[in-house]
Amino acid sequence: MRLTILYASLFLVSGIVLVALAWLVVFRQPVLVTFAPDPPSVTAPDAVDAAGPLPGLPPGTNVKSADVLVAPTAHTVRAVFAQSLAVLAGMAVLSAALGWVVAGRVLGPLRAMAAKTRHISERNLHERLAPAGPRDELTELAHTINGLLSRLELAFEAQRRFVANASHELRTPLTMMRTSVDVALGKPQPAGEVTVLAGKLHEGLDAADRLLEGLLLLARAQNNGRAGASAVELPAVAETALAARAAAIAAGGLTVELRLAPVTVQGNAMLLTSLVENLVDNAVTHNEPEGWLRITTALLPPEPGGGPRARLTVESGGEPLEPASVALLGQPFLRLGGDRTSRPGTGLGLSIVSAIATAHHGTLTLHARAAGGLRAEVEL
Repeated sequence: MRLTILYASLFLVSGIVLVALAWLVVFRQPVLVTFAPDPPSVTAPDAVDAAGPLPGLPPGTNVKSADVLVAPTAHTVRAVFAQSLAVLAGMAVLSAALGWVVAGRVLGPLRAMAAKTRHISERNLHERLAPAGPRDELTELAHTINGLLSRLELAFEAQRRFVANASHELRTPLTMMRTSVDVALGKPQPAGEVTVLAGKLHEGLDAADRLLEGLLLLARAQNNGRAGASAVELPAVAETALAARAAAIAAGGLTVELRLAPVTVQGNAMLLTSLVENLVDNAVTHNEPEGWLRITTALLPPEPGGGPRARLTVESGGEPLEPASVALLGQPFLRLGGDRTSRPGTGLGLSIVSAIATAHHGTLTLHARAAGGLRAEVEL
């Protein structure tokens, strides 16, 4: 639209200047016209134009052919002015239409590149723009974007490899430490201090194991989340996750409400199970005493051009949360409050959920409930 307005404005300015110059050339002085009357002989009083008798001829002179100066009248100027405006208006409309077509042709490659770039995310950084046509500014822009995507792909791959490799490498020293503690406890009548120290070490090792499992799961979801896809029934997975945490739910005095509609999704069964388990863990761990949690599954209508979608919602009670802070909970190791030592968990649960949802072309949305607590919605 802006290009069309620019084209039409330039045309109008040029047209107005052109018409003004034409009027200046034509109307600034009388025009020399050859007068040839028919029949061949008339008298001077009859040989008149709109301005009166022919100038320079005495009355009664017979005229067969003469050169006369004709001065434009106000009526002639108005007529020419109106016709010029009509032609200029018609050409302005035509120039706007042509400008719209030309602007669309010029911006077509840009629209295609924008749509392709918008489609590329951390899941498909390997895709590239394919510029067509001669080498110009547009193809140079496409090559620049491709170079940026290549650098981003290398950075993402390096980060994921580091997380996976570091998690694997850290498992060996942790296993050695756990074995050493078990050997010390296996000796006859270990000292009381050794028993207390061993208990503390076991707690730390268990926390480190959970952290490493979370990092490995996060790396696996980011690298190849949909490998080995199969049919997964979300209600059955949710019920199994609740049954495995029955002791923790009973200890917290939590009330559980289930609204499970039959929903089956296609994906990696292990990762989708981890998604549901992490949501349930988050709802149980960060709940309030004698609180509640609700799990809902629903089948959503198909989107335009796509298939049906499933929604899993896990709500829980708790203290009021800031909406701005809740939106950041999907980032790794981020906890509300900033105290990493006194709060349970590793800070990876919702990050794992978000990565698994993204790997299955889904989304995780977090909402702070007005009455306190959190509502997590996953669409797959």
